[in-house]
Amino acid sequence: MAKNKANKNWLHGHINDPYVKLAQKDGYRARAAYKLKEIDEDEKLIKPGQIIVDLGCAPGSWSQYARRKLAGKEGGGIHGMIVGLDMLEMEPIADVNFILGDFREESVLIQLESLLQGQRVDLVISDMAPNLSGIADTDAARVEDLVDLAIDFARQHMKPSGSLLVKCFNASGYTQIVEKFREQFKTVSSKKPKASRDKSSEIFLLGKGLRHPA
Repeated sequence: MAKNKANKNWLHGHINDPYVKLAQKDGYRARAAYKLKEIDEDEKLIKPGQIIVDLGCAPGSWSQYARRKLAGKEGGGIHGMIVGLDMLEMEPIADVNFILGDFREESVLIQLESLLQGQRVDLVISDMAPNLSGIADTDAARVEDLVDLAIDFARQHMKPSGSLLVKCFNASGYTQIVEKFREQFKTVSSKKPKASRDKSSEIFLLGKGLRHPA
């Protein structure tokens, strides 16, 4: 009974969420687009001509936002490149190169390298989050694993002057993640966009400029 009530409350909140309504109006697949939009407008991360990789991109709202920032005239393609990677299928987005699979696997990296043709990436964005169990230590370890993967990916593929934006949670293990970012990036900042729900402990970490490029 309590679970049904919680589900109804969530559904009611979701339907009446201003960002959900805005996403429907603006044609975004998820309200998450506005989190990236707010961070981008604050930090001027996305610029025409860039190569951007979106880790864990499905359902695609971050790639949609990035595409709009790189687009010239409507239907005229984009100035730059966007590559989305995910283990889940994603409906195609115009001008976004999608690779299905785990980016730790050789076959996926071969496809990525084929697209990049030796070029380094300007910006890596990751809205990836694990399935949370509710057990603090377990969840902290899962979040840290995903952040480690994103950092490793950035070190391997990003320009020394590039930036990495990842989602994490201001909970157990957060301090260690911030320390890892400080070890790898010249400047580190945390972002809590307005589009992030008040009750959520999610927070975004932005690292700029690699200290130890691969």
